Amino acid sequence: MELIDDEGRLFGRVNVIDALVVLLIAAVVVAGAAFVLTDDPAPPPETDNTYATLDIGTVSPYVVDAIEEGDTHSPDGSSTLRITDVHLTPQGNNTRVTLRVALEGELNDQDSLIYGGAPPRLGRTLGIATDRYQIDGQIRDVGDSDTLTTEQQRVLLSSRVDTATAEDVTPGDEIRLSGRTVARVENVTTYTTDRPTRRQLLVEATLTGHRQQDRLRFGGSPVRRGQSVTLSTSDYTYNGRIEQVGGDISLGSTTTRSVTLRMEEVREDFADAIEPGMVERTGDTTVARVTGVETEPSLIITTGENGSVNVVDHPVNREVTITADLQLREMPSGLAFKGDQIRQGSTVALDLGTVTVEATVVAVGR
Repeated sequence: MELIDDEGRLFGRVNVIDALVVLLIAAVVVAGAAFVLTDDPAPPPETDNTYATLDIGTVSPYVVDAIEEGDTHSPDGSSTLRITDVHLTPQGNNTRVTLRVALEGELNDQDSLIYGGAPPRLGRTLGIATDRYQIDGQIRDVGDSDTLTTEQQRVLLSSRVDTATAEDVTPGDEIRLSGRTVARVENVTTYTTDRPTRRQLLVEATLTGHRQQDRLRFGGSPVRRGQSVTLSTSDYTYNGRIEQVGGDISLGSTTTRSVTLRMEEVREDFADAIEPGMVERTGDTTVARVTGVETEPSLIITTGENGSVNVVDHPVNREVTITADLQLREMPSGLAFKGDQIRQGSTVALDLGTVTVEATVVAVGR
């Protein structure tokens, strides 16, 4: 290979192979420089996941039926939510929904998981939207388990209901929501009240609640004495107050005490209708038996013609003292008669068949 300058003069010969070597070396140098000057591609962001409990609140039944384990939602391109567990409890005419969800997202510089632009903090509201429903709820707990911690608890419920509801509530009734059994009626005792259309209903039930921050909850409220619980079937809705949690809740566990009752300003014919031996029964069980009746005229104050003040017997009204053996239950709050606490000054009603007595408790025997 000949090399010629600009004026056409030959100034040397170069072997073809040598020329190719020179060109190859130049190419390698250029490529190396380009490689050095090019930045490394950024590594993909690290991701992580955690589990959270969402309190959805009360939801209409038709929405509840659509919520299922495995439903997913993605608020952005880097975060995903998946429902891993569903817990339902009745609350009024609706259903309270608690969900356990898996949250997946990227880690920030502090190695904190970011879901939907922020960490999954307690109290934060998260939305879930699928092609069938849209709901949102607050984060109540964050942890490593993909399931809610559930537990069955036996309770005693008490409430005054109409006679139709009292007849409908039956041992063995199961309270089911979207195919899930959430409570079961174990035993029922019905008592009469001072109103013929109302009954005092004691219900022994087993509730399936979920633990949240070491406290068992049912229907959004802690399972403890004084809380209200709703049990609904296709035939009735029973709203009762928790009288006892756990322990011996056998409705047959009772004690009989002699109780002194007093009625004031009772008409003579009504007083004469109350007699020893009269009883009140619930089914085959005697809950009250009158053992003694004392009647005396009511006293009135009159003014004589001379201005004197006199205390005399009322011509019609009577004071009646009744002694009765009552079937009482030991409750955490004290002795109870037909589900209501009984103590000095409280009022009880006795349905004695031909007459209904409403009297004030004077004393409860030991």
